[in-house]
Amino acid sequence: MLKNIKIANIVSGVIIFLLIIFAIYFSLFKKPNGGGDVKTSTSTPSVSTKPVQYKNNQYGFVFSLPDSWKGYTIVNDEWDGYSLSGDISQQVVTETGPLIFIRHPSWTEDVQRQDVPIMVFTIDQWTKLQKEEFHIGAAPVGPSEVGRNSKYVFAIPARYNFSFLKGFEEVEEILQNKPLKTF
Repeated sequence: MLKNIKIANIVSGVIIFLLIIFAIYFSLFKKPNGGGDVKTSTSTPSVSTKPVQYKNNQYGFVFSLPDSWKGYTIVNDEWDGYSLSGDISQQVVTETGPLIFIRHPSWTEDVQRQDVPIMVFTIDQWTKLQKEEFHIGAAPVGPSEVGRNSKYVFAIPARYNFSFLKGFEEVEEILQNKPLKTF
């Protein structure tokens, strides 16, 4: 009789063990709707080789970003260029152009992060700006060129990071790597 109890305990233990194995198997390898096996890989997961890029076909450039920017958004705005008349109250807008912001995916209204601002100038506008025929903003220096193609010059505004928003150092590092390529 003692022998039968030992055998019953062993059989019960094996059954419990098998039930646990089946439970693990079905929770990990079966689809929730019972539709079959989920394909799994025994190799280590690879890092995506597809870089995060913003491609702008309208103006002809690609801007490379770190993986942490996956899911970025684009905010379109406009820059204004003002006449250089002596009296500041009489300055008028003489030039305008696109200002594109690449916005980090973690940006929120409550916790704003530094955007990547890209000003777009025609070649003629850029030439006029360099000749000081108009100015942009109150900074003593103008925007910094980061690339150009046959139609447009792309620049970063002076003092774009003077608000010291979260992530401004990351944007500076991104810009140091010359991420803008034209086509």
